[in-house]
Order: sequence, then C-alpha cells, then structure tokens
Amino acid sequence: MNTLVVGASGATGRLLVEDLLKRGEKVTAIVRSTEKLSALLDNKNLTIVKASVLELSDDELAKHVHGCDAVASCLGHNLSFKGIYGPPRRLVTEAARKLCAAIVANKPEKPVKYVLMNTTGNRNRDLNEPISFAQKMVLVLLRLVLPPHVDNEQAADFLRTQIGQHHPTIEWTAVRPDGLTDEDSVSPCEIYPSPTRSALFNPGKVSRINVARFMAELITDNNTWNQWKGQMPVIYSREPENI
Repeated sequence: MNTLVVGASGATGRLLVEDLLKRGEKVTAIVRSTEKLSALLDNKNLTIVKASVLELSDDELAKHVHGCDAVASCLGHNLSFKGIYGPPRRLVTEAARKLCAAIVANKPEKPVKYVLMNTTGNRNRDLNEPISFAQKMVLVLLRLVLPPHVDNEQAADFLRTQIGQHHPTIEWTAVRPDGLTDEDSVSPCEIYPSPTRSALFNPGKVSRINVARFMAELITDNNTWNQWKGQMPVIYSREPENI
C-alpha cells in the first residue's frame, strides 16, 4: 500500500510515517524540511518531496498522489503569532481541497482514503452532538480570535459536505484527538463516534503516538476503515483506573 502524508514533519505526522514504515508500507512525505525525519531517511520505502503542499501546482500534486491508496493530513498551524495569525490561514482546508482535486484528477480505479487529523473541539454536524451554552459561547469567541480553529472546522466540513458519503473516488475519516500529550509508547485508548466529555471544560487526553497508531490502522486495516469511514471518531487514551 502507498500512502502520501502531508504534515509529516510535525509531532504527530512523523510518528504516523514511522508507524506506517514499520508496517512495511510505502510512504511519500511532503515536507518543507527533512530535519525532523532524519532518523527515517535511510528507509527504502520512504520518498521525500521537499515542498509546501500549497505551493505545488495541480499537476505536480496529482503526480505525487498518483498510485497512492491513502492520503493522510497531519497539517496544523505553528503555535506562534505568525503561525496562528499569518498566512496561510486556511492551510488545512486548502490542502484538503487541493489533495482531493488531485485524487479526482487521477481517476483511480478504487476509492482513495483521505485521513484528516482534526480536533475534538470541532463538532460533527452530521450528528446531534449537544454542547452546553457556555461552550457554544466560547466557540463563537474562538472563531473570532483563532483562525486555526476555523480552519479545522472548515476542513472537516469540506469533507462532510463536498466529498460526502458517496463520492466515487474518495472516502474519508476525520480523527478528533483530545488533549494531545507526548508519550514514548502506545497505550490502550478508547474511540467513540462523538465526544464523551467537554473538550473545553472537561477535556481528556490522548498521546500523539496513539493518534498516529489509530490513523495507521485506518489506512492499513480495512475492518477499522469500514467501521469509521465517513465519520469523525474521537480518540482518548484510556485513563489508568480503567485499564
């Protein structure tokens, strides 16, 4: 299986690349710098494309997507003033649009999986996911002051409404982690169709390595994919008392 990963040099993206390579999968990573992937560069199954995904032409992107069974986006905004408020403000959304257009342009014989790393702070509007009035007010404020939050919402909405559930060449899943942490190894986790707690007032936690493992399983395991395709699963690391 061949997978294209964007955001591959990020904290979760590089763990996803590593997990896929350990499974013997072929990976193409689009990165602006290879520094954070230096430990993986000798792997014969890894192809590096040094570029910004939004700066690639449509033809170039279609070439890189050609032959891929899956595309995974771990893109996010740097937590700096420039990263939050500077261009591109719709990095995740525009990348999704360009990558999906590249998939369609290639006319694949079978649907390509698109796995988006999203956030539990974003609601799945295909479901009745009730939130408190206080959380609604905070989300209104976040949309006004934090462009990355709007970007995450619009990226998932693009998949929900523009790609939808019956696209001939693209199937998708938007993974919503809560409270990302850094751990050295995979641990038991729980996955739900919707949040089981408030992302703002009672957040859970999940390690980046657990998120990477779940995304890798979506890509490589058809049973996992068929369970969650067209959905926005929420992932939590299991709390110690529940293990």
